[in-house]
Amino acid sequence: MIERVTATPAVRALLGRLAARHGPLLLHLSGGCCDGSAPICLPRGDFRLGGRDLCLGWVEETPLCMADDTFAWWEHSEVQLDVVEARGGGFSLEVPDGVRLVARSRLFTDEELPNLRPPVPAGTLPETCPGDV
Repeated sequence: MIERVTATPAVRALLGRLAARHGPLLLHLSGGCCDGSAPICLPRGDFRLGGRDLCLGWVEETPLCMADDTFAWWEHSEVQLDVVEARGGGFSLEVPDGVRLVARSRLFTDEELPNLRPPVPAGTLPETCPGDV
């Protein structure tokens, strides 16, 4: 299966540091205003996932979720997570460290499309990662 989410080593290291401080994390990518395509990182219990939220994959022990209408825009793209030095407001846990998570994309090839890991309803997320993806 081809994973829908990739992350740079810098993101993996950042999530490790944040998890050490805050416990299990959740990444959510909204299609709304404010941060737009910037993933928000919160303690897993501090963000209530809705019935329309999907989990696209995991980075280490952290799931990446988005609403189904946002997924409609990302369905044919790999979500590539990275981190950049930037100041800004917001609720995401990395902001006080002077960095921001960013989501980039790459279109899947025609050969990859039939082999993509399907998203799962976020309400069925296990407590821990089903395996690093």
